Formats: sequence, C-alpha cells, structure tokens
Amino acid sequence: MNFETRASMFNQTCRSCSPERPQALPRQSCLQSGRNGYVRLFMFTKKYIKHGHLLIRHSEKLVRYRRDVLSESAIGDFKLQVEALRQSLKNRDETKAKEESDRLHDLYTQYLPAPKDAAWRENVEVILVAVVVAVAVRSYFLQPFKIPTGSMQPTLNGIIGHRAFVAREEDIPADQKPGYEKHADGWYWKSYPADGSRPNILRQAAEFFVLGRNYINVVSAQDDVIEQIIPRKIGFSFWRWSFHIPFFAFSDIVCQKQRFNFVYASPDTLRQDFKVLPGGHYNKGDVIARGGVDTGDQVFVDKFTYNFISPHRGDVFVFRTDDIPAIPGDPETGEHSFYIKRLAGVPGDSLRIDPPLLYANGKVAEGFGFARVMAAKLPYRGYAPGHAYLADPAKPYTVPAHSYFAMGDNSYNSFDSRYWGPVPEPNLVGRGLFVYWPFTWHWGLIR
Repeated sequence: MNFETRASMFNQTCRSCSPERPQALPRQSCLQSGRNGYVRLFMFTKKYIKHGHLLIRHSEKLVRYRRDVLSESAIGDFKLQVEALRQSLKNRDETKAKEESDRLHDLYTQYLPAPKDAAWRENVEVILVAVVVAVAVRSYFLQPFKIPTGSMQPTLNGIIGHRAFVAREEDIPADQKPGYEKHADGWYWKSYPADGSRPNILRQAAEFFVLGRNYINVVSAQDDVIEQIIPRKIGFSFWRWSFHIPFFAFSDIVCQKQRFNFVYASPDTLRQDFKVLPGGHYNKGDVIARGGVDTGDQVFVDKFTYNFISPHRGDVFVFRTDDIPAIPGDPETGEHSFYIKRLAGVPGDSLRIDPPLLYANGKVAEGFGFARVMAAKLPYRGYAPGHAYLADPAKPYTVPAHSYFAMGDNSYNSFDSRYWGPVPEPNLVGRGLFVYWPFTWHWGLIR
C-alpha cells in the first residue's frame, strides 16, 4: 500500500477529530499535532472502522465510475446504505456497523457483479503490467547482453568450447591447459570421462546452473562429409513477428547424408574450438564434436548513465555495429549486431601502441583495466600492434570528434577499432555494468 492510499484511509478514519465530528476520542489513541490538534493514529483504529471506511470509499468510487450504467434507484440505494454505514461508524456501534457493512457489500455485488473470468482478467492484467515494466527497464535502464566472442577474455568470457580429446598439446589453448591431463594417445579433458560417456545428470545440471556449461557428443552414423554449419535459433514466428531465445547458441551440422540439429554450440565455436569444418571427412563411428561448451558471460548494460555523463576512457561499453562499413551485417537478415569492448580513446585522444603498452596523449594509459592487460601476465598478453589503425608505434592516431576508439582486452584475438576504425557516438548503447550469470569468478561488477 503506497503513501497516498495510507493517507487517504487515515483521513477517512480520523475525521472524528475535525470540526465535523466534535466528539472526543480516548487520549491514549491520539497524538498532538502542531497544526491539526489531535490526530488519531491509524494503527490504533479498530478493525471494523477501517474496514467500514474502506468499503465506503470503494463503493463511492465505483458508483462514480459506473454511474452511466446504473439506474437512479440503484444509485439512491447506494447513497442510503453508505449513509447508514457512515452513521453507525460515527456512533461507534460495532454490531450495527458490521451489519451495515454486510448490507453494503451485498448491494455492491447485486448491482456490480464480478465480471466473468475475473481471475483470468486479473492474471492477464498482472502479466501485461509486468511486461510493460520489463520493456521500460530494458529500453531505458538495464539491458541484458551476452558476450558472444573471446575478444574481451579473460576479463569477460565469450562462448568457450572444450574438446574432450586433443591429440597434440600445442592445440590446447593456453588458458585451458590446466583442465587437461595427458594419456598415452593424447590429452583428455578432465571434465569428460575418457570412455566417451557423459557425466551423470546431476553433475550436468549443477554445472549448467553454476558455469552455464552444456555437453555435446556428435558421432557420425555413417561415412560422410560435412557440407555446412548453420546457426539455429530457438523460438517461433507468426506473420510479421518473431521471437527467439537470445541467450543460447545452437547450430545444425549439415552433411551429405545426415544432419545433426540443435547442437549446443555456435558455428564459430564448432569451427574454432572443435575444428569442425565444411569439407571434413568422417567415417562411421568417428567423433565429429565431443566435449563441453561454456556459455558466454551474461551482463547487464547500463543504458542510463551515458545520457548524463560522457563516456570515460577505460569503460567497458556496448555499441551497435551499424554505420561501421567494415563490419558487415548478418548475411541472411542484414541485421547488425552489438559489440562489447573497452573504451581506449575518447574524442581528441592521441593513441599509439608500443607492445605491450597502450599510450594515450603521450602517456601510458591509466586505469585498472589497461594496467591489467599491459602487465602481460597470462592469460593477459598486453596490447598488440594495430592493422589499419595503430599499426606503427611512431604514428599516433587521433580519435575524431563524436567518435570513440574500442579495443578488446584479448588484443591478439580481437576484431576491434584497430581494424575498422572509431565507433560513431550515436552507436553507443551503454556501459557494461554487471555479470549476472554464470556464477564464475567474473560474477559481479565489471572492471
């Protein structure tokens, strides 16, 4: 109950202290007010009085609301019954007040019956209000966002694939090596049993909840060749509208003779981490993809702050990729995506890279995020030279007005402003604020 409702009910039940109701109240139920004399405390008002005044207030409100559909006789009945209840409350006649309250309630249900399927209507109303609130929060304050790639690792993890078996040690990513153990025929991922069976269901459920991990096991049923790997979205479409679950990535592996649908991994993860490539030949019984896939970090993006405060160098920020010519849209829909990077330069900044250091305006870039990368302590490797931009340490680049320079913390494996240039100011979405899932050491505020 909000303050206005409380105040309205308070005033209804406390008028006995006003000139209209001069009779005195027990002193123990009143407090002295500087301007209004004695005001009865709502908490000390008897239940039947509060209930009666509440019933009167709602009855009068609904009669006003439904006056156009009520007959004059019905309106007159309401007025008489409301006055009878009000008089019994004034006289502090509890028995009479309860009787009059029941009569008013019966009158209310007689002339204003509950609509059909009232429960359904109420539930639909609650759902609609919740949807409106959620849309408003997402549009103006906080928007959930999934880290799709490893360009910000290890600050923020993208989707990570763990192969169950790797023949050569050099094929294991450096940050994943502690999770593997050596056998006579190669290296096995510790989390996946060497016999090829999946972990038990309880362990899978716990790891999905905590780590966002799912297991895949794709085995060829016959001799075959992979033709393509296509992304698969889960959701539905109706006429011009469509809805898809945005936080989980699936793929279809299409072969010449068979097809594997809804593999829990993005096409990029299958190609890069599991080495599943079009044109690959597999015999019957060969493993195409086996191991685990950790979902990318799910973050909340603060869309509110940048409306009032200019972005700062060192922020982790999200932006749209439209109006950046070097970043193509989706080949099927033409839609552009969202990127999350660290803001390396604001308008007017002079930037250069002298590995592993990043310089801003002639000085080593300051801030916790930059220092962590430039320390080059694994898994961080420092900043790598640019390509189209920041390729030569002797040639600084000045960020244009109304633009921002974006770089990934995983500099050696980040497709960022060093390739495609600055981000236009209108493309900014907001500041990366909080990792809310999975519950790894990344969980919490983003730095």
